[in-house]
Amino acid sequence: MKIPNNKNKNLKRFNEIIQVLKKYGFGYIVEKNGIYKKLPVKIKNEDLDLDDSFPVRIRLAMQDLGATYIKFGQVLSTRPDLVGYEIADELSKMQDDNPPISFDIIKSIVEEELGEKIEDVFDEFDENPIGSASIGQVHKARLKNGSEVAVKVQKPNVEELVEIDLTLMKFFANKINQFVRKSKIYNLPAMVSEFERTINKEIDYKQELNNIAHLSHDFKHNPGIHIPDTYPKYSTSKVLVMEFIKGKKVSEVIENPKGYDTKLIARRGLNSYLKQILFNGFFHADPHPGNIYILENNVVCYIDMGMMGVMNEDFREDLAELFLFLISKDVNNIINQLNYMEILNEGVNTKDLKYDLTDLLNKYYGEGLENLNGGIEDIMNLMIKYDVSLPREFVLMARGLGLIEEIGIKLDPDFDIVEELKPLAKKLILKKLNPSNLTDYVKHNIIEVEHLLKALPHNVNKTLYKIQNDKITIELVHKDIDKITNKLSMAIIIAALLIGSSLVILSDKGFKLFDIPILGLIGFIISLIFGIWTVIKYMDIE
Repeated sequence: MKIPNNKNKNLKRFNEIIQVLKKYGFGYIVEKNGIYKKLPVKIKNEDLDLDDSFPVRIRLAMQDLGATYIKFGQVLSTRPDLVGYEIADELSKMQDDNPPISFDIIKSIVEEELGEKIEDVFDEFDENPIGSASIGQVHKARLKNGSEVAVKVQKPNVEELVEIDLTLMKFFANKINQFVRKSKIYNLPAMVSEFERTINKEIDYKQELNNIAHLSHDFKHNPGIHIPDTYPKYSTSKVLVMEFIKGKKVSEVIENPKGYDTKLIARRGLNSYLKQILFNGFFHADPHPGNIYILENNVVCYIDMGMMGVMNEDFREDLAELFLFLISKDVNNIINQLNYMEILNEGVNTKDLKYDLTDLLNKYYGEGLENLNGGIEDIMNLMIKYDVSLPREFVLMARGLGLIEEIGIKLDPDFDIVEELKPLAKKLILKKLNPSNLTDYVKHNIIEVEHLLKALPHNVNKTLYKIQNDKITIELVHKDIDKITNKLSMAIIIAALLIGSSLVILSDKGFKLFDIPILGLIGFIISLIFGIWTVIKYMDIE
């Protein structure tokens, strides 16, 4: 069995991972593959135990493995549909606090990226970071124009480490999936593949710069929501310069609400998030309390836009309809909508799903759906139970909405998400049904229709040519043709007997019984017997 092949760096990192796996009781994975024989690592013969400590051991192992694995754990914490809520909740505790690197290194990175001396760009640059994570650290600074900014700088060699770790993660995921039967329910190769797309976006600060600009544009006319200003001129793929936010984390406001209108903050937070989901189709994928600040006048500010969710217009409209069916406890239409959205596959037992959904809705929504978060979590678990593969954006939306609701309830115990959700969902559906949308649809699809019409004569001529030259073969497969033929033959015989018998009776000739020609009477009796026999046989077959 080959170890991924990037010479000494890969092998060194590979051995580090083996040691950590061994430390937290996952040495069995290596031994089962026979890899341990090729490595300077002694692994005890142990079984992979998926006991109650499994989620904690997974988190601690990822913590020890550093930047890439910490990010992997954070991403998995947003995907309970893949790992289950127990592991997702544990991974959400993942700490990304890392010792800061020296200012000399930070200074050299900033100067190399910006192509200028740090003192030529900034009047002040605090040498002590205000935060240090596994991938980057943030410093407070002041630009030459007097603007106070936060400078996010990527630590050295991150891209190289991520590349090595991704290679090894794919290797381990495939081997674990192959040899550890219990792990198949987690589909580790799919998780790693999704994570690869996510982390490659996160380590490119230009992507986050674009995300901030997009969200800022969506809320430019909303004074109750603030998105940090950015400075593209001083930002690169490894340096991001943005407005320094002066405010309190929403978690701090929850602990000490004096001077804040918590009801207003809760409503603004929910309305802004529902707008992101239902109307903009571009939403913050991780709105936990550390990523939401409260500014003066109860203004809500989102930060850390490294991971965002995207939903197209059709999906948003379908989602709005699904929300309304959930609120009204319309189980039949919930299942129909999930089918229409292609979330349910053909193998799902919809009859059993209907019963489970009915029980679930009666449990949560009997008193007005005050706790949507609990309901969403149970619905997600129900989808997992039926082996439903949920779209990534659907899961991110559900988790984000749950986090926003949890914050809202802590800010305002009377907070009711349904009262805010219902009118917005109805508004979106009315927009969908607006006749003017038909005009928009035609405008958006007119080129495609034009291409179709232009190609139509050519395609018809090509098809006719193939027919004329015997280049099209049609194969018909008949099932139970013998049974059909037998039934048809018997029906023809019975019909012939009936017609013949009727003609004999009408002729009124020959020997008679009860003033009816005997030959015609016998024909009717035989027809009756054959008819009854055919019906009985048909019913048995069916």
